[in-house]
Amino acid sequence: MMPTSDAYDVVVIGAGAGGMTAAAVAAAEGLSVLVVEKTEFVGGTTSWSGGMVWIPANAKMKQAGLDDSRSAAENYLAATVPENDNAELRDAFLSRGPGAVEYLEANTEVRLQPVKTYPDYYPEKPGATAGGRVLEPVTFDGARLGVNFRRLRPPLPEFTIFGGMMVNRLDIPHLRKFGRSFRSTLRAMHLVLQYALQRLRSPRGTTLHLGNALAARLYASLLARNVKILFGTRVEGLLIEGSAVKGVSIANSSGTRSVVARNGVVLATGGFSHDASFRKRFFPSGAGFVSATAPAGTGDGLRLATAVGASIATHVAKPAYWVPASLFRRSDGSRGVFPHTVTDRAKPGVIAVNSLGKRFVNEALSYHEFVLAMLRDGNDAPNRSFYLICDRRFLWTYGLGRIQPFTVYLKPFVKSGELIEALSIDELAARLGIEKSALSATLDDYNAHARMGRDPEFGRGTTMYQRHLGDADHAPNPCVAPIEQAPFYALRIYPADLGTAIGLRTDRDARVLREDGTAISGLYACGNDMGSIMNGNYPGPGITLGPALTFGYIAGRHLAKP
Repeated sequence: MMPTSDAYDVVVIGAGAGGMTAAAVAAAEGLSVLVVEKTEFVGGTTSWSGGMVWIPANAKMKQAGLDDSRSAAENYLAATVPENDNAELRDAFLSRGPGAVEYLEANTEVRLQPVKTYPDYYPEKPGATAGGRVLEPVTFDGARLGVNFRRLRPPLPEFTIFGGMMVNRLDIPHLRKFGRSFRSTLRAMHLVLQYALQRLRSPRGTTLHLGNALAARLYASLLARNVKILFGTRVEGLLIEGSAVKGVSIANSSGTRSVVARNGVVLATGGFSHDASFRKRFFPSGAGFVSATAPAGTGDGLRLATAVGASIATHVAKPAYWVPASLFRRSDGSRGVFPHTVTDRAKPGVIAVNSLGKRFVNEALSYHEFVLAMLRDGNDAPNRSFYLICDRRFLWTYGLGRIQPFTVYLKPFVKSGELIEALSIDELAARLGIEKSALSATLDDYNAHARMGRDPEFGRGTTMYQRHLGDADHAPNPCVAPIEQAPFYALRIYPADLGTAIGLRTDRDARVLREDGTAISGLYACGNDMGSIMNGNYPGPGITLGPALTFGYIAGRHLAKP
Protein backbone atom coordinates (compact mmCIF):
# COMPACT_ATOMS: atom_id res chain seq x y z
CA MET A 1 0.00 0.00 0.00
CA MET A 2 1.11 3.56 -0.73
CA PRO A 3 1.56 6.01 2.17
CA THR A 4 -1.44 8.29 2.65
CA SER A 5 0.29 11.22 4.30
CA ASP A 6 -0.32 13.36 1.20
CA ALA A 7 -3.70 12.38 -0.15
CA TYR A 8 -6.61 13.99 -1.97
CA ASP A 9 -9.78 12.67 -3.53
CA VAL A 10 -8.80 14.05 -6.95
CA VAL A 11 -5.56 15.18 -8.55
CA VAL A 12 -5.84 17.32 -11.69
CA ILE A 13 -2.75 17.73 -13.86
CA GLY A 14 -2.84 21.04 -15.69
CA ALA A 15 -4.56 24.36 -14.90
CA GLY A 16 -6.04 25.28 -18.26
CA ALA A 17 -9.76 25.60 -18.88
CA GLY A 18 -10.46 21.85 -18.98
CA GLY A 19 -8.41 21.05 -15.89
CA MET A 20 -9.74 23.94 -13.83
CA THR A 21 -13.30 23.03 -14.80
CA ALA A 22 -12.79 19.43 -13.65
CA ALA A 23 -11.22 20.68 -10.42
CA ALA A 24 -13.95 23.25 -9.76
CA VAL A 25 -16.74 20.73 -10.33
CA ALA A 26 -15.09 18.05 -8.20
CA ALA A 27 -14.61 20.60 -5.41
CA ALA A 28 -18.21 21.76 -5.75
CA GLU A 29 -19.25 18.12 -5.31
CA GLY A 30 -17.45 18.07 -1.97
CA LEU A 31 -14.22 16.35 -2.98
CA SER A 32 -10.73 17.42 -1.90
CA VAL A 33 -8.76 18.45 -4.96
CA LEU A 34 -5.12 19.13 -5.79
CA VAL A 35 -4.15 20.84 -9.06
CA VAL A 36 -0.60 20.28 -10.30
CA GLU A 37 0.64 22.93 -12.74
CA LYS A 38 4.16 22.81 -14.18
CA THR A 39 4.31 26.52 -15.05
CA GLU A 40 3.97 29.49 -12.71
CA PHE A 41 0.56 30.46 -14.10
CA VAL A 42 -2.99 29.20 -14.45
CA GLY A 43 -4.91 29.59 -17.69
CA GLY A 44 -2.84 27.81 -20.33
CA THR A 45 -3.71 28.70 -23.91
CA THR A 46 -7.21 29.73 -22.78
CA SER A 47 -5.70 32.90 -21.29
CA TRP A 48 -4.49 33.87 -24.77
CA SER A 49 -7.64 32.83 -26.61
CA GLY A 50 -10.89 34.50 -27.58
CA GLY A 51 -12.57 32.48 -24.84
CA MET A 52 -15.47 31.41 -27.05
CA VAL A 53 -17.42 28.35 -25.89
CA TRP A 54 -19.54 26.48 -28.48
CA ILE A 55 -22.56 24.82 -26.83
CA PRO A 56 -25.50 24.12 -29.18
CA ALA A 57 -29.07 24.49 -27.88
CA ASN A 58 -27.91 26.17 -24.67
CA ALA A 59 -30.52 27.78 -22.45
CA LYS A 60 -29.11 31.25 -22.96
CA MET A 61 -29.99 31.11 -26.65
CA LYS A 62 -33.65 30.65 -25.80
CA GLN A 63 -33.48 33.45 -23.25
CA ALA A 64 -32.08 35.70 -25.98
CA GLY A 65 -34.83 34.72 -28.41
CA LEU A 66 -32.58 32.63 -30.63
CA ASP A 67 -33.74 29.34 -32.10
CA ASP A 68 -31.74 26.12 -31.92
CA SER A 69 -32.43 22.47 -31.25
CA ARG A 70 -30.64 19.23 -30.58
CA SER A 71 -31.70 17.92 -33.99
CA ALA A 72 -30.39 21.02 -35.78
CA ALA A 73 -27.04 20.63 -34.04
CA GLU A 74 -26.94 16.94 -34.96
CA ASN A 75 -27.61 17.79 -38.60
CA TYR A 76 -24.88 20.42 -38.60
CA LEU A 77 -22.30 18.13 -37.03
CA ALA A 78 -23.26 15.34 -39.43
CA ALA A 79 -22.46 17.71 -42.30
CA THR A 80 -19.22 19.13 -40.86
CA VAL A 81 -17.91 16.10 -38.94
CA PRO A 82 -18.85 13.29 -41.34
CA GLU A 83 -16.66 10.57 -39.80
CA ASN A 84 -18.22 7.95 -37.53
CA ASP A 85 -15.30 8.10 -35.10
CA ASN A 86 -16.23 9.58 -31.70
CA ALA A 87 -19.94 9.75 -32.51
CA GLU A 88 -20.67 8.62 -28.95
CA LEU A 89 -18.61 11.49 -27.56
CA ARG A 90 -20.40 14.03 -29.74
CA ASP A 91 -23.68 12.62 -28.48
CA ALA A 92 -22.49 13.08 -24.90
CA PHE A 93 -21.37 16.62 -25.70
CA LEU A 94 -24.73 17.59 -27.16
CA SER A 95 -26.58 15.90 -24.31
CA ARG A 96 -24.61 17.34 -21.44
CA GLY A 97 -23.12 20.58 -22.74
CA PRO A 98 -26.12 22.79 -21.89
CA GLY A 99 -26.32 21.23 -18.41
CA ALA A 100 -22.60 21.82 -17.89
CA VAL A 101 -23.09 25.55 -18.48
CA GLU A 102 -26.01 25.69 -16.06
CA TYR A 103 -24.07 23.77 -13.42
CA LEU A 104 -20.99 25.98 -13.73
CA GLU A 105 -23.04 29.14 -13.40
CA ALA A 106 -24.85 27.77 -10.37
CA ASN A 107 -21.82 26.38 -8.55
CA THR A 108 -18.76 28.37 -9.70
CA GLU A 109 -17.70 31.89 -10.67
CA VAL A 110 -18.09 31.09 -14.38
CA ARG A 111 -20.52 33.42 -16.15
CA LEU A 112 -21.18 33.20 -19.88
CA GLN A 113 -23.34 35.19 -22.26
CA PRO A 114 -24.52 34.42 -25.79
CA VAL A 115 -22.86 36.07 -28.77
CA LYS A 116 -26.05 36.78 -30.66
CA THR A 117 -24.37 37.25 -34.00
CA TYR A 118 -21.49 34.89 -34.68
CA PRO A 119 -22.26 32.41 -37.47
CA ASP A 120 -21.09 28.83 -37.51
CA TYR A 121 -18.11 28.47 -39.84
CA TYR A 122 -20.10 26.66 -42.54
CA PRO A 123 -23.38 28.60 -42.61
CA GLU A 124 -24.46 26.95 -45.84
CA LYS A 125 -24.60 23.53 -44.17
CA PRO A 126 -27.89 22.15 -42.79
CA GLY A 127 -28.47 22.97 -39.15
CA ALA A 128 -26.12 25.97 -39.05
CA THR A 129 -27.04 29.00 -36.96
CA ALA A 130 -26.24 32.71 -37.24
CA GLY A 131 -25.31 33.03 -33.58
CA GLY A 132 -26.05 32.06 -30.00
CA ARG A 133 -24.35 28.69 -29.97
CA VAL A 134 -21.26 30.64 -29.09
CA LEU A 135 -21.00 31.79 -25.49
CA GLU A 136 -18.40 34.26 -24.29
CA PRO A 137 -17.19 34.92 -20.75
CA VAL A 138 -18.70 37.89 -18.97
CA THR A 139 -16.14 40.61 -18.19
CA PHE A 140 -14.29 39.91 -14.94
CA ASP A 141 -12.52 42.26 -12.55
CA GLY A 142 -9.09 40.73 -12.03
CA ALA A 143 -8.69 42.78 -8.85
CA ARG A 144 -11.04 40.27 -7.22
CA LEU A 145 -8.20 37.77 -7.31
CA GLY A 146 -6.12 39.96 -4.99
CA VAL A 147 -2.50 38.87 -4.74
CA ASN A 148 -3.34 35.81 -6.84
CA PHE A 149 -3.83 38.00 -9.91
CA ARG A 150 -0.11 37.58 -10.61
CA ARG A 151 -0.74 33.83 -11.08
CA LEU A 152 -3.11 34.39 -14.00
CA ARG A 153 -1.30 34.01 -17.32
CA PRO A 154 -1.41 37.45 -19.01
CA PRO A 155 -2.96 37.79 -22.48
CA LEU A 156 -0.65 38.10 -25.45
CA PRO A 157 0.78 41.64 -25.45
CA GLU A 158 -0.26 42.00 -29.09
CA PHE A 159 -3.92 41.66 -28.08
CA THR A 160 -3.73 44.54 -25.62
CA ILE A 161 -3.22 48.27 -26.08
CA PHE A 162 -1.25 50.81 -24.07
CA GLY A 163 0.90 48.09 -22.57
CA GLY A 164 -1.76 45.95 -20.89
CA MET A 165 -5.32 47.13 -21.57
CA MET A 166 -7.73 44.47 -22.80
CA VAL A 167 -10.57 45.58 -25.05
CA ASN A 168 -14.02 44.04 -25.32
CA ARG A 169 -14.93 43.11 -28.90
CA LEU A 170 -17.90 45.53 -28.69
CA ASP A 171 -15.58 48.43 -27.83
CA ILE A 172 -13.26 47.93 -30.80
CA PRO A 173 -15.55 49.95 -33.14
CA HIS A 174 -15.59 52.80 -30.60
CA LEU A 175 -11.80 52.94 -30.57
CA ARG A 176 -11.71 52.93 -34.36
CA LYS A 177 -14.16 55.85 -34.44
CA PHE A 178 -12.28 57.91 -31.86
CA GLY A 179 -12.38 61.55 -32.89
CA ARG A 180 -15.01 60.88 -35.57
CA SER A 181 -17.97 60.02 -33.33
CA PHE A 182 -18.82 61.95 -30.15
CA ARG A 183 -20.32 58.86 -28.52
CA SER A 184 -17.38 56.67 -29.46
CA THR A 185 -14.87 59.30 -28.33
CA LEU A 186 -16.51 59.50 -24.89
CA ARG A 187 -16.53 55.71 -24.59
CA ALA A 188 -12.86 55.45 -25.58
CA MET A 189 -11.86 58.17 -23.10
CA HIS A 190 -13.74 56.38 -20.32
CA LEU A 191 -11.96 53.10 -21.08
CA VAL A 192 -8.52 54.72 -21.11
CA LEU A 193 -9.17 56.60 -17.86
CA GLN A 194 -10.39 53.40 -16.21
CA TYR A 195 -7.25 51.62 -17.38
CA ALA A 196 -4.98 54.42 -16.12
CA LEU A 197 -6.52 54.15 -12.66
CA GLN A 198 -6.06 50.38 -12.66
CA ARG A 199 -2.38 50.72 -13.53
CA LEU A 200 -1.84 52.69 -10.33
CA ARG A 201 -2.29 49.44 -8.40
CA SER A 202 -1.62 46.68 -10.93
CA PRO A 203 1.07 45.84 -13.53
CA ARG A 204 -1.65 45.53 -16.19
CA GLY A 205 -5.31 46.31 -16.66
CA THR A 206 -7.66 44.35 -14.42
CA THR A 207 -10.78 44.60 -16.60
CA LEU A 208 -10.55 41.18 -18.23
CA HIS A 209 -12.25 39.97 -21.38
CA LEU A 210 -12.16 36.96 -23.70
CA GLY A 211 -10.19 33.88 -22.64
CA ASN A 212 -8.39 35.77 -19.89
CA ALA A 213 -11.75 36.43 -18.25
CA LEU A 214 -12.72 32.76 -18.52
CA ALA A 215 -9.43 31.61 -17.01
CA ALA A 216 -9.78 34.18 -14.22
CA ARG A 217 -13.32 33.05 -13.44
CA LEU A 218 -12.25 29.42 -13.24
CA TYR A 219 -9.28 30.36 -11.06
CA ALA A 220 -11.56 32.39 -8.77
CA SER A 221 -13.78 29.30 -8.51
CA LEU A 222 -10.83 27.21 -7.28
CA LEU A 223 -9.78 29.86 -4.78
CA ALA A 224 -13.33 30.08 -3.44
CA ARG A 225 -13.34 26.30 -2.83
CA ASN A 226 -9.84 26.34 -1.28
CA VAL A 227 -8.46 24.08 -3.99
CA LYS A 228 -4.71 23.73 -3.57
CA ILE A 229 -2.56 24.46 -6.61
CA LEU A 230 1.09 23.43 -6.83
CA PHE A 231 2.90 25.70 -9.29
CA GLY A 232 6.21 24.86 -10.92
CA THR A 233 5.58 21.17 -10.31
CA ARG A 234 6.07 18.28 -12.74
CA VAL A 235 4.30 14.94 -12.67
CA GLU A 236 6.88 12.20 -13.05
CA GLY A 237 4.45 9.31 -13.33
CA LEU A 238 1.09 7.81 -12.41
CA LEU A 239 0.85 5.49 -9.42
CA ILE A 240 -0.91 2.18 -10.00
CA GLU A 241 -2.60 -0.22 -7.58
CA GLY A 242 -3.71 -3.35 -9.36
CA SER A 243 -5.09 -2.02 -12.64
CA ALA A 244 -6.26 1.34 -11.27
CA VAL A 245 -4.60 4.76 -11.15
CA LYS A 246 -4.38 5.80 -7.52
CA GLY A 247 -2.06 8.80 -7.50
CA VAL A 248 0.87 10.63 -8.97
CA SER A 249 4.57 11.09 -8.38
CA ILE A 250 5.46 14.79 -8.45
CA ALA A 251 8.68 16.77 -8.47
CA ASN A 252 9.51 20.42 -7.83
CA SER A 253 12.15 22.50 -6.09
CA SER A 254 11.19 20.86 -2.77
CA GLY A 255 11.97 17.38 -4.07
CA THR A 256 10.00 14.35 -5.24
CA ARG A 257 7.06 12.75 -3.49
CA SER A 258 3.96 10.67 -4.08
CA VAL A 259 0.43 12.00 -3.83
CA VAL A 260 -2.52 9.67 -3.44
CA ALA A 261 -5.65 10.35 -5.50
CA ARG A 262 -8.38 8.29 -3.84
CA ASN A 263 -10.98 8.78 -6.57
CA GLY A 264 -8.82 9.46 -9.60
CA VAL A 265 -6.51 11.62 -11.70
CA VAL A 266 -7.51 14.01 -14.49
CA LEU A 267 -5.08 14.66 -17.34
CA ALA A 268 -5.40 18.19 -18.75
CA THR A 269 -1.86 19.15 -19.73
CA GLY A 270 -2.68 20.95 -23.00
CA GLY A 271 -1.81 18.46 -25.73
CA PHE A 272 1.53 18.24 -27.55
CA SER A 273 1.79 21.37 -29.71
CA HIS A 274 5.31 22.12 -28.47
CA ASP A 275 6.74 18.61 -28.63
CA ALA A 276 8.89 18.11 -31.71
CA SER A 277 8.75 14.30 -31.64
CA PHE A 278 4.95 14.14 -31.47
CA ARG A 279 4.62 16.83 -34.17
CA LYS A 280 6.93 14.90 -36.46
CA ARG A 281 4.98 11.71 -35.78
CA PHE A 282 1.46 13.08 -36.27
CA PHE A 283 1.61 16.34 -38.27
CA PRO A 284 2.07 16.70 -42.04
CA SER A 285 5.60 17.77 -42.97
CA GLY A 286 4.38 21.08 -44.38
CA ALA A 287 2.98 22.09 -40.99
CA GLY A 288 6.39 23.06 -39.68
CA PHE A 289 6.97 23.83 -36.01
CA VAL A 290 5.00 27.03 -35.36
CA SER A 291 2.36 26.96 -32.63
CA ALA A 292 0.10 29.70 -31.27
CA THR A 293 -0.46 27.78 -28.04
CA ALA A 294 1.02 28.29 -24.58
CA PRO A 295 4.47 26.67 -24.32
CA ALA A 296 3.60 24.08 -21.64
CA GLY A 297 1.82 21.74 -24.07
CA THR A 298 4.61 19.20 -24.58
CA GLY A 299 2.68 15.93 -24.54
CA ASP A 300 2.96 15.22 -20.80
CA GLY A 301 -0.54 13.81 -20.55
CA LEU A 302 -0.08 11.44 -23.48
CA ARG A 303 3.20 10.12 -22.12
CA LEU A 304 1.84 9.60 -18.61
CA ALA A 305 -1.23 7.79 -19.92
CA THR A 306 0.44 5.59 -22.52
CA ALA A 307 2.92 4.47 -19.87
CA VAL A 308 0.00 2.78 -18.09
CA GLY A 309 -1.58 1.29 -21.22
CA ALA A 310 -3.72 4.11 -22.61
CA SER A 311 -4.61 4.34 -26.29
CA ILE A 312 -4.11 7.38 -28.50
CA ALA A 313 -6.96 8.28 -30.88
CA THR A 314 -5.19 8.72 -34.20
CA HIS A 315 -8.16 8.26 -36.55
CA VAL A 316 -8.81 11.93 -37.23
CA ALA A 317 -9.56 14.01 -40.28
CA LYS A 318 -6.90 16.54 -39.24
CA PRO A 319 -4.31 16.18 -36.44
CA ALA A 320 -4.62 19.77 -35.22
CA TYR A 321 -6.68 22.95 -35.32
CA TRP A 322 -4.92 25.28 -37.72
CA VAL A 323 -4.38 29.03 -37.94
CA PRO A 324 -2.11 31.18 -40.12
CA ALA A 325 0.46 33.02 -38.02
CA SER A 326 3.11 35.67 -38.47
CA LEU A 327 6.39 35.66 -36.54
CA PHE A 328 8.31 38.53 -34.97
CA ARG A 329 10.70 39.50 -32.18
CA ARG A 330 9.49 41.47 -29.20
CA SER A 331 11.57 44.23 -27.66
CA ASP A 332 12.69 41.81 -24.92
CA GLY A 333 14.06 39.41 -27.55
CA SER A 334 11.34 36.78 -27.19
CA ARG A 335 9.76 35.31 -30.32
CA GLY A 336 6.18 36.30 -30.89
CA VAL A 337 3.56 34.31 -32.77
CA PHE A 338 0.52 36.25 -33.94
CA PRO A 339 -2.49 34.09 -34.87
CA HIS A 340 -4.43 35.61 -37.76
CA THR A 341 -7.86 34.48 -36.62
CA VAL A 342 -10.45 37.19 -37.26
CA THR A 343 -8.80 40.62 -37.17
CA ASP A 344 -7.49 41.13 -40.70
CA ARG A 345 -7.85 38.40 -43.36
CA ALA A 346 -11.55 38.98 -44.09
CA LYS A 347 -11.35 42.77 -44.14
CA PRO A 348 -11.60 44.51 -47.53
CA GLY A 349 -8.28 45.26 -49.22
CA VAL A 350 -5.94 42.38 -48.42
CA ILE A 351 -5.11 39.17 -50.29
CA ALA A 352 -2.95 36.13 -49.62
CA VAL A 353 -0.43 34.94 -52.19
CA ASN A 354 2.11 32.17 -52.42
CA SER A 355 5.73 32.49 -53.54
CA LEU A 356 4.56 32.22 -57.17
CA GLY A 357 2.62 35.45 -56.67
CA LYS A 358 -0.75 33.72 -57.00
CA ARG A 359 -3.76 33.69 -54.72
CA PHE A 360 -4.54 30.22 -53.39
CA VAL A 361 -7.52 30.67 -51.06
CA ASN A 362 -10.60 32.68 -50.16
CA GLU A 363 -8.97 34.83 -47.47
CA ALA A 364 -12.23 35.17 -45.51
CA LEU A 365 -12.62 31.45 -44.82
CA SER A 366 -12.12 30.19 -41.28
CA TYR A 367 -8.52 30.17 -40.09
CA HIS A 368 -8.60 26.36 -40.06
CA GLU A 369 -9.68 26.19 -43.72
CA PHE A 370 -7.15 28.88 -44.62
CA VAL A 371 -4.25 26.77 -43.39
CA LEU A 372 -5.63 23.63 -45.03
CA ALA A 373 -5.36 25.59 -48.29
CA MET A 374 -1.76 26.55 -47.40
CA LEU A 375 -0.91 22.90 -46.77
CA ARG A 376 -2.53 21.78 -50.03
CA ASP A 377 -0.71 24.49 -51.97
CA GLY A 378 2.55 23.62 -50.25
CA ASN A 379 2.29 19.98 -51.28
CA ASP A 380 3.63 21.04 -54.69
CA ALA A 381 6.65 22.74 -53.11
CA PRO A 382 7.41 22.02 -49.43
CA ASN A 383 9.44 25.23 -49.01
CA ARG A 384 6.80 27.48 -50.53
CA SER A 385 6.23 30.73 -48.63
CA PHE A 386 3.00 32.70 -48.15
CA TYR A 387 2.25 36.38 -47.68
CA LEU A 388 -0.58 38.77 -46.90
CA ILE A 389 -0.52 41.74 -49.29
CA CYS A 390 -2.19 45.09 -48.64
CA ASP A 391 -1.81 48.82 -49.22
CA ARG A 392 -1.45 51.94 -47.08
CA ARG A 393 -5.21 52.45 -46.73
CA PHE A 394 -5.79 48.92 -45.42
CA LEU A 395 -2.89 49.03 -42.97
CA TRP A 396 -4.04 52.34 -41.51
CA THR A 397 -7.70 51.31 -41.26
CA TYR A 398 -7.50 47.70 -40.10
CA GLY A 399 -3.91 46.97 -39.12
CA LEU A 400 -2.15 43.77 -40.12
CA GLY A 401 -1.13 41.05 -37.69
CA ARG A 402 0.24 42.64 -34.55
CA ILE A 403 0.43 46.07 -36.24
CA GLN A 404 -2.63 47.83 -34.91
CA PRO A 405 -4.86 50.24 -36.84
CA PHE A 406 -3.78 53.90 -36.98
CA THR A 407 -0.13 53.01 -36.39
CA VAL A 408 1.82 56.08 -37.51
CA TYR A 409 5.37 54.87 -36.94
CA LEU A 410 6.00 51.78 -39.05
CA LYS A 411 9.78 52.01 -39.23
CA PRO A 412 10.51 49.43 -36.45
CA PHE A 413 8.36 46.82 -38.20
CA VAL A 414 9.99 47.52 -41.56
CA LYS A 415 13.53 47.69 -40.18
CA SER A 416 13.17 44.30 -38.46
CA GLY A 417 12.04 42.71 -41.73
CA GLU A 418 8.68 41.72 -40.26
CA LEU A 419 6.81 44.12 -42.56
CA ILE A 420 8.00 44.46 -46.16
CA GLU A 421 7.31 47.90 -47.65
CA ALA A 422 7.53 49.05 -51.27
CA LEU A 423 6.40 51.99 -53.39
CA SER A 424 5.15 49.76 -56.19
CA ILE A 425 3.90 46.23 -56.71
CA ASP A 426 6.94 45.44 -58.88
CA GLU A 427 9.26 46.60 -56.10
CA LEU A 428 7.29 44.55 -53.56
CA ALA A 429 7.58 41.47 -55.76
CA ALA A 430 11.32 41.96 -56.04
CA ARG A 431 11.69 42.20 -52.28
CA LEU A 432 9.71 39.00 -51.84
CA GLY A 433 11.58 37.12 -54.52
CA ILE A 434 8.41 36.76 -56.60
CA GLU A 435 8.28 37.12 -60.38
CA LYS A 436 7.17 40.72 -60.99
CA SER A 437 4.78 39.91 -63.82
CA ALA A 438 3.08 37.20 -61.75
CA LEU A 439 2.32 39.40 -58.75
CA SER A 440 1.28 42.31 -60.97
CA ALA A 441 -1.09 40.08 -62.91
CA THR A 442 -2.62 38.78 -59.69
CA LEU A 443 -3.19 42.30 -58.36
CA ASP A 444 -4.49 43.61 -61.68
CA ASP A 445 -7.03 40.80 -61.95
CA TYR A 446 -8.09 41.10 -58.31
CA ASN A 447 -8.41 44.90 -58.44
CA ALA A 448 -10.44 44.92 -61.66
CA HIS A 449 -13.21 43.00 -59.91
CA ALA A 450 -12.65 44.38 -56.41
CA ARG A 451 -13.54 47.90 -57.52
CA MET A 452 -17.05 46.53 -58.05
CA GLY A 453 -16.98 44.52 -54.80
CA ARG A 454 -16.60 41.19 -56.55
CA ASP A 455 -14.25 38.21 -56.25
CA PRO A 456 -15.14 35.76 -59.02
CA GLU A 457 -12.01 33.68 -58.44
CA PHE A 458 -12.77 32.66 -54.83
CA GLY A 459 -16.18 34.13 -53.99
CA ARG A 460 -14.98 36.12 -51.02
CA GLY A 461 -17.76 37.71 -49.00
CA THR A 462 -20.46 35.36 -50.28
CA THR A 463 -21.39 33.71 -46.96
CA MET A 464 -22.82 35.03 -43.71
CA TYR A 465 -19.69 34.01 -41.81
CA GLN A 466 -17.35 35.81 -44.19
CA ARG A 467 -19.43 38.98 -44.19
CA HIS A 468 -19.58 38.89 -40.40
CA LEU A 469 -15.79 39.14 -40.26
CA GLY A 470 -15.61 41.87 -42.90
CA ASP A 471 -16.26 45.58 -42.48
CA ALA A 472 -20.00 46.20 -42.30
CA ASP A 473 -19.43 49.86 -43.17
CA HIS A 474 -17.76 48.99 -46.47
CA ALA A 475 -20.03 48.57 -49.51
CA PRO A 476 -20.95 46.77 -51.62
CA ASN A 477 -18.93 43.82 -50.29
CA PRO A 478 -17.65 43.99 -46.69
CA CYS A 479 -14.78 41.65 -47.58
CA VAL A 480 -13.53 43.07 -50.88
CA ALA A 481 -11.74 46.31 -51.83
CA PRO A 482 -8.97 47.11 -54.32
CA ILE A 483 -5.30 47.28 -53.32
CA GLU A 484 -3.94 50.37 -55.07
CA GLN A 485 -2.75 53.08 -52.66
CA ALA A 486 1.05 53.07 -52.31
CA PRO A 487 3.06 52.22 -50.39
CA PHE A 488 2.30 48.51 -50.50
CA TYR A 489 3.01 46.00 -47.76
CA ALA A 490 3.59 42.27 -47.30
CA LEU A 491 3.64 40.15 -44.17
CA ARG A 492 4.87 36.56 -44.25
CA ILE A 493 2.55 33.98 -42.71
CA TYR A 494 3.13 30.37 -41.68
CA PRO A 495 0.92 27.35 -40.95
CA ALA A 496 0.50 27.12 -37.18
CA ASP A 497 -1.68 25.23 -34.76
CA LEU A 498 -4.15 26.43 -32.13
CA GLY A 499 -4.12 23.06 -30.41
CA THR A 500 -3.82 19.36 -31.10
CA ALA A 501 -6.72 17.17 -32.20
CA ILE A 502 -4.94 13.88 -31.64
CA GLY A 503 -5.22 12.85 -28.01
CA LEU A 504 -6.19 10.07 -25.64
CA ARG A 505 -9.13 7.83 -26.38
CA THR A 506 -11.89 8.36 -23.84
CA ASP A 507 -15.44 7.25 -23.22
CA ARG A 508 -18.50 9.45 -22.68
CA ASP A 509 -17.58 9.79 -18.98
CA ALA A 510 -14.12 11.19 -19.91
CA ARG A 511 -12.41 7.99 -18.72
CA VAL A 512 -9.22 7.11 -20.58
CA LEU A 513 -9.39 3.89 -22.59
CA ARG A 514 -6.94 1.11 -23.34
CA GLU A 515 -6.36 -0.32 -26.80
CA ASP A 516 -9.04 -2.96 -26.13
CA GLY A 517 -11.61 -0.27 -25.33
CA THR A 518 -11.75 -0.90 -21.57
CA ALA A 519 -11.51 2.07 -19.22
CA ILE A 520 -8.45 2.59 -17.03
CA SER A 521 -9.96 2.92 -13.57
CA GLY A 522 -9.19 6.24 -11.94
CA LEU A 523 -7.82 7.97 -15.07
CA TYR A 524 -9.65 10.77 -16.91
CA ALA A 525 -8.75 13.26 -19.63
CA CYS A 526 -10.17 16.52 -20.95
CA GLY A 527 -9.09 19.52 -23.00
CA ASN A 528 -6.43 18.82 -25.62
CA ASP A 529 -5.18 15.72 -23.79
CA MET A 530 -8.48 14.16 -24.85
CA GLY A 531 -8.81 13.18 -28.49
CA SER A 532 -10.91 15.64 -30.49
CA ILE A 533 -14.60 14.78 -30.46
CA MET A 534 -14.73 16.68 -33.78
CA ASN A 535 -11.97 14.47 -35.27
CA GLY A 536 -9.91 17.54 -36.11
CA ASN A 537 -12.74 19.28 -37.96
CA TYR A 538 -13.57 22.88 -36.99
CA PRO A 539 -17.34 23.49 -37.28
CA GLY A 540 -17.49 26.80 -35.41
CA PRO A 541 -15.98 29.22 -32.93
CA GLY A 542 -15.32 27.70 -29.52
CA ILE A 543 -15.35 24.03 -30.55
CA THR A 544 -12.25 23.38 -28.45
CA LEU A 545 -13.37 25.17 -25.27
CA GLY A 546 -16.95 23.90 -25.53
CA PRO A 547 -15.90 20.25 -25.25
CA ALA A 548 -13.11 21.14 -22.77
CA LEU A 549 -15.58 22.64 -20.30
CA THR A 550 -18.20 19.96 -20.96
CA PHE A 551 -15.90 16.98 -20.45
CA GLY A 552 -14.12 18.68 -17.56
CA TYR A 553 -17.57 18.95 -15.98
CA ILE A 554 -18.37 15.33 -16.87
CA ALA A 555 -15.09 14.14 -15.33
CA GLY A 556 -15.68 16.13 -12.14
CA ARG A 557 -19.19 14.75 -11.71
CA HIS A 558 -18.14 11.18 -12.47
CA LEU A 559 -15.31 11.35 -9.96
CA ALA A 560 -17.83 12.29 -7.30
CA LYS A 561 -20.02 9.25 -7.90
CA PRO A 562 -20.03 6.81 -4.95
